Amino acid sequence: MAKAFASAGDMTEKTISFDQIGDGLYAFTAEGDPNTGVIIGDDSVMIVEAQATPRLARKVIECVRSVTDKPISHLVLTHYHAVRVLGASAYGADQVIMSDAARGMVVERGQEDWDSEFARFPRLFEGHEEIPGLTYPTTTFSEAMTVYLGNRRVDIMKLGRAHTAGDAVIWVPDDEVMFTGDIVEYHSACYCGDGHLTEWGDTLDNIASFQPRAIAPGRGDALVGDAMVSAAIASTRDFVESTYAPAARVAARGGSLKEAWDAVRAACDPKFSDFAIYEHCLPFNVARAYDEARGIETPRIWTADRDAQMWADLQG
Repeated sequence: MAKAFASAGDMTEKTISFDQIGDGLYAFTAEGDPNTGVIIGDDSVMIVEAQATPRLARKVIECVRSVTDKPISHLVLTHYHAVRVLGASAYGADQVIMSDAARGMVVERGQEDWDSEFARFPRLFEGHEEIPGLTYPTTTFSEAMTVYLGNRRVDIMKLGRAHTAGDAVIWVPDDEVMFTGDIVEYHSACYCGDGHLTEWGDTLDNIASFQPRAIAPGRGDALVGDAMVSAAIASTRDFVESTYAPAARVAARGGSLKEAWDAVRAACDPKFSDFAIYEHCLPFNVARAYDEARGIETPRIWTADRDAQMWADLQG
């Protein structure tokens, strides 16, 4: 029997957790659904990742209001994907921040990504009728910028390409805590469909060089303590390498995408088949790894039609 397309069959509500990972720092997580970070400053709050719709964003706001009544002044979006950005309007933030590269991808492929992700994961678009349109930043940066929430310093940086070409991380130096977006995952599959797999490991090295005491990853549990941080970085590295290397070997000998699919499954299934959204991600990951290994530098734009055809070819 063919598998349900992507996560279209996943309609089970996930349990929300709201964990403190530092002084005034929190991770909103939901069993492998997209995470959101919260940074409380002297006078206001910064949110990291918006969720997919205003309705889902209000669940984050409810958690924020359980710990502070300070206004939300800043919203940082680590990359352009619809499930991360389309809930932005709910926060009423004065500044919406993205990297220049991420904004460029909203312009280039934002609508296609929205249409694509809506079909892939309908549960995450609960209340989609409230979305006012594509989310564009009010503020962008090239390599790095610093925001002060009163006296609390927050550094927003590009540390390299990985999940997308525009990935940003957020570093809170007074507590040595990092919000990594989907560059780091914990017991959740990495989505590599728009990624740069051969550079991902170097970007993980750059994250590790900060020696964060805690990380809010893109998906999965909050990572508190050296052991969890190191384990998540190592697992993410293994996932990406185990996806790329078999596909690259097939591409090098002129093999087909379906042969690459079989090779990646053989390498990844024994280690990662119980990870959240594993079956959802795998066809997109194999397609991108195969493209990258064949020298296609810029990830091809996913559309709803391309998604459906690729899924039929590989997971059907």
